[in-house]
Amino acid sequence: MHIILAARSSRGQGYRALDRPLTVEGIPGDGGSNPPRATFFGKLLLAKPRNMGRMLEVQGLKVSTDGRLILRGVSAAFEDGKRYAIMGPNGSGKTTLAYSIMGHPDYKVVEGRILLDGEDITPLPPHERARRGIFLGFQTPVEIQGLPVMSMLKTAYSAVKGQSVTTYVFNKILRTKLDEIGFGQELLSRNVNEGLSGGERKKLEVIQMYVLEPKYVILDEIDSGLDVDSLEGVSRAVERYQRTHGATLIMITHYARILRYISPDYVLILSGGEIAASGGPELAERVDREGYGWLQNEGSKGGS
Repeated sequence: MHIILAARSSRGQGYRALDRPLTVEGIPGDGGSNPPRATFFGKLLLAKPRNMGRMLEVQGLKVSTDGRLILRGVSAAFEDGKRYAIMGPNGSGKTTLAYSIMGHPDYKVVEGRILLDGEDITPLPPHERARRGIFLGFQTPVEIQGLPVMSMLKTAYSAVKGQSVTTYVFNKILRTKLDEIGFGQELLSRNVNEGLSGGERKKLEVIQMYVLEPKYVILDEIDSGLDVDSLEGVSRAVERYQRTHGATLIMITHYARILRYISPDYVLILSGGEIAASGGPELAERVDREGYGWLQNEGSKGGS
């Protein structure tokens, strides 16, 4: 989700801020204990949950990038403390949704709104969204040469919390978080993602999440590029955070394997920039068995 990440300036001296955003999509809740039955294609009107407490919503979201319309009217409500999986084939709009929610400047909201706990955050820059509790974990975390992990974490912590802390105090906070996660301290002596393996980069994303304590966690294919052991370690750390902090978790993924460790309450499938299907965990199981080809067949039946 990186907020205040800094990168060495291409002109030589100093650092420049990297504000990176995200776009996400969710599944409608019916306010009850059971997820809605799968609905295929067409315009999807997502009912708002009866509990109108904390919530992240996208309403009629149309988003373009590089002059191309990617999202074509996505509406979804992500309830407080629930787990969502967003799936779909390549190019379906999953990452665009995540980046749009986070406020990435390369993704233009052409129409629609993004609401956080009832507040319209569509005009806000990424760092303001981060301060309000949104976190985006990247599929391919960028390498930032020369920036120590400890410095990045401390700066991000101070920015999000709105208060500066001494290095001594922050070190105590960080080590407490690492004990909670179950990760070692070896990454703390490195530069941000410099020379790190894919698994180590994803672990650093998880460490940032624990340090910043967001209310809404969006993870863009955090399972990509992980071997079996790394996937299990990262998944268990994410599941523990969501459960112990009561966070809303939105997982963007191609595959159901991470969902074996983190069972979602709802599954949302994107296709062509629209919500093609929504339902419970059984929807992810079907994708795992059959891929996404059945979406076209179901859509054709619905339109006949």
